[in-house]
Amino acid sequence: MAILDSFGGLVAGLIAALVMLVFAILSFFVTVFIVDVGANLAVDSPSPDFVTLSAAILSSGAIVAGASPMTGLAGE
Repeated sequence: MAILDSFGGLVAGLIAALVMLVFAILSFFVTVFIVDVGANLAVDSPSPDFVTLSAAILSSGAIVAGASPMTGLAGE
């Protein structure tokens, strides 16, 4: 039965990775929308390249900050 347990762990890991990838993509799209609306409120019209770049930097920073080891110290 150890083989079935390890296979179940592998499947669970793959499903978790897929769910995290979907959430990362959704986070990026929401960040693109927020950056675009913020630029329009500031009466600025940056090129789509800069909107995409800034959204990528913001969403990757949020993902890295959420995965950092210092988040474990937040409850102490």
